[in-house]
Formats: sequence, structure tokens, C-alpha cells
Amino acid sequence: QVELVESGGGLVQPGGSLRLACEVSGNIFRTKSEGWYRQAPGNERELVAAVTTGTSTNYADSVKGRFTISRDNAKKTLYLQMNSLKPEDTAVYYCNVEGTYVIGSYRQELGFSSWGQGTQVTVSS
Repeated sequence: QVELVESGGGLVQPGGSLRLACEVSGNIFRTKSEGWYRQAPGNERELVAAVTTGTSTNYADSVKGRFTISRDNAKKTLYLQMNSLKPEDTAVYYCNVEGTYVIGSYRQELGFSSWGQGTQVTVSS
């Protein structure tokens, strides 16, 4: 069972900054990707930033140059630093981890995709 707990959301004025955190717990055998998504009212959930293990980091065009995804392995925490925030960044932000875990004496490897509960970010004057 992989659990994700987000924190760091809140109300901020346009041009301000916030840092979101996502604490990851549970038995993960292999991590495939870690990322942040957001969903504004009436919109579908969209990718904000993601890291695919061993390959690349992807950002939505709308946040490039303003947001940075990072990870503290010792704290098992994923971060999203958000600078120069705009009203259109207002949304519920979710972290996501995809990977595998093993079970049983034969160590069967199974895949998972876990989501956090979401944290509200509101950018308004």
C-alpha cells in the first residue's frame, strides 16, 4: 500500500510563491514516475510536472520557467516549487506516483498508481 500525503497549498497573491510537498510512504520496489497534476473547476485533471525515473522531466507549457519539481530521497518527499503564480494556476493540486511492488514468496512484481488527496492552491488578490 503506497500512501501520498500532500501539503503546502493555500491562498497567495498573483506573483507570489508556494511550495507543495508530497510525502510518500509504503513499500515501493521500483518507481517509474512521480508527478504533480492539477484540476480546476469544470476542467479535466492535467499534468503540471513529472519525472520519469532515469529519463526526463516534463513540464506543462503553461508552467515552464515558473515551476520546478524536485525530490528529497532522504525525506521520501516530492516537491513542487511554484513561482510567479497567476490566477489561472488556481486549482486542486495532486501528486501521483507510479511504480511496482512485490508480493509473496515468489516476489511477484505488480504495478500501482497512487494519488494524494489533493491540496487547494488559490491565486487571487
